[in-house]
This record gives sequence, C-alpha cells and structure tokens, in this order.
Amino acid sequence: MAAITYEHIKTCKQSGARLGRVHTPHGVIETPAFMPVGTLATVKTMSPEELKQMDAHIILSNTYHLFLRPGHDIIREAGGLHKFMNWDRPILTDSGGFQVFSLSDMRKITEEGVHFRSHLNGDKKFLSPEVAMEIQNALGSDIMMAFDECPPYPAEYDYVKKSLERTSRWAERCLKSHARPEDQGLFAIVQGGMHEDLRRQSAADLTSMDFPGYAIGGLSVGESKQLMYEVLDYTVPLLPQGKPRYLMGVGSPDALLEGSIRGVDMFDCVLPTRIARNGTTMTSQGRLVVRNAQYARDFGPLDPECDCYTCRNYSRAYLRHLIKADETFGLRLTTYHNLHFLLELMRKVREAIREDRLLDFRDEFFAQYGLYDNLKGF
Repeated sequence: MAAITYEHIKTCKQSGARLGRVHTPHGVIETPAFMPVGTLATVKTMSPEELKQMDAHIILSNTYHLFLRPGHDIIREAGGLHKFMNWDRPILTDSGGFQVFSLSDMRKITEEGVHFRSHLNGDKKFLSPEVAMEIQNALGSDIMMAFDECPPYPAEYDYVKKSLERTSRWAERCLKSHARPEDQGLFAIVQGGMHEDLRRQSAADLTSMDFPGYAIGGLSVGESKQLMYEVLDYTVPLLPQGKPRYLMGVGSPDALLEGSIRGVDMFDCVLPTRIARNGTTMTSQGRLVVRNAQYARDFGPLDPECDCYTCRNYSRAYLRHLIKADETFGLRLTTYHNLHFLLELMRKVREAIREDRLLDFRDEFFAQYGLYDNLKGF
C-alpha cells in the first residue's frame, strides 16, 4: 500500500473547496490543514503535548537545518525524527532547497546539485536530489519533498524556465533515489514563477511522473497576494484531484481562506510562531501587538472569543509585561495563542466546507477580522 493516500470527502457547493483526509503511516490529517513549523525538530517554545492539545495533526521540520545540526546520522541512530522529538503524529520534511537558495551569496548551483557554505560556521556542504533523499529517508518523515530550485522574485522569464526544467530533472532523480517509498510519500514541487505557461509546463512534467502528492512552490516570496491568488487560480486545477495539494510557505489567515477556496489541502508557515516572539498576535478582531503601551493596564484576555490556554488564563497586561521583560513564558503564551488561532480557523474552514458555506464564512471572517489593508505585517 502507498505510504500516503488522499481521501476526498466532499466539495463545497458554494466555493469548490475540498474536504478530505490525508492518510499517513503516523495517522490521518484532516484537510484543509495548517501545519505548524518545527524547523529544528521543535516548534519553537511548544511541547509536543501542547501541539496535541491544540489538535495539530501534522508538523513540518527542516532538512537543511537538521542536516547541519545535529546531523541526519544522529537522528537515524535515535530511531528517526518521530522518536527523536517524541512526536507520534505525521511529520513533513522540506527538501532544504528553499534554505539553500536563500543563501544567494554563499552558494553555487550546478546540474548535479548545490554547493554552499553552512550559515553556522562557513563549512563547505553539498545538497543534491540524492543527498536530500538520503537525509529525509534517515529522518523518516511521513511526507518528504523533492529537491527543487527556488527562483528569486522577480526573475527573468528565461531564468525561471531553465530553473523549472532543472527542478523537473531533479524530481526524476529524487524518485529514483528514494529508498523507502512504502514508508514515506514523496511530493513534487510545481515551480514556474508568475508565468502561466511555465506553471503549466512544470505541472505537466511532474504529474507525468505520478508522485503521491504535489506542492505549489515559489509563491509568498514577495509578490502581492492578489498575484498569488491569480497564480493559484490557474495552477491548482493542473494538479490531480486524487492527490493532496500543498501550498508552501503560506500562513496568514486571509491566504489560508483564499487558498482553501481554490482547492488547496495543506499549508505551512513560520508566521504565527515568528510574529508571536515580538508580541504580535492574531485575534478575531484582527492583528493585536500586545507589547504596545496601550495594553499596560488592559486586564482583559488577548481575544475574548478565543478559548485557548492563554486567553482563558492571562491578561493583555500580563502578556505585555512578559514580552517587555523578555521572559520566555511570554513567548510561549503568544505562540500558543497564534497556533491555536490558525488551527481553530482551519477547523472552522472544514466545518464551513461540510456545510457548503465557505464563501459566507470568509466574508463574515473578513468583516470581523478586517480586510486586506488591516493585514499588513502578515
């Protein structure tokens, strides 16, 4: 049996969004789903038990960072990533491509792979499709990502075309060198920048290889959200209906809603954890920067409509005090709230799809949360 299968439950009559389940060796992911990011085998400041409390079905970890530290051999010896970090639910690992390509002044791309210097100590390293598969096979994640080239934005058309063609060749090499297809599902990543013909070319190349799932890469890289939605409008329909669809690096509430409406099943982003660490929170009324002076004597909860641990027990004034004093507990409380907020949002999205009212839910959410102009900083 395949390691990863997609079960379609229902299509929303109002929006076309999909309700489904992704079956993995470590359990089921209810979709559409948001995946908290645990870059270094930990979701920053959160314990696995807390992630389960907020009902995270899957978390993401990072091949590049774990390759550099502690090293995939150590994680293999520990019995794989699940045992190493004590997480018994599904894990997705990215391929390391995005991180390597963001080291623009410290890397050299060849057909064979990418030579780069570690951002930790400057050591020379090499990542290729084969090495990315070897690392992810050692990590033992449920879902692995093919090693792809991530073109910068903006980029010349010819560069993006050459880049996506290399990504297709690399995807084929990933398939050939993947040692554990019965235990781990390998997803390919559609590239092509903001060009419809190139997205079509990339999707055609990759779907012909019959991967268990497909991701859309190269978005949320600096383009406007409107442009991102336009690219999704023509890219998502190119992907097989019977396979999971994953939009990489997207995690603002509005983009999760708009992506779900367009038929995306899975999302990940460091956004909720990263902004939490400077005191920025997502609430049902919009963005709230709890470190601001106006909350010094505000003894109400962060979000009166939220029932998370943070909102049930602590005031805005206390959270502001902790963040201003650089207390770790403050980072834990704001992180917990932000992750709970997005996971709860996705639960409501799934409920709205089931009831054929996702467009109504989106409009109600935006009316309360604030439209796009209030979402700057997300």
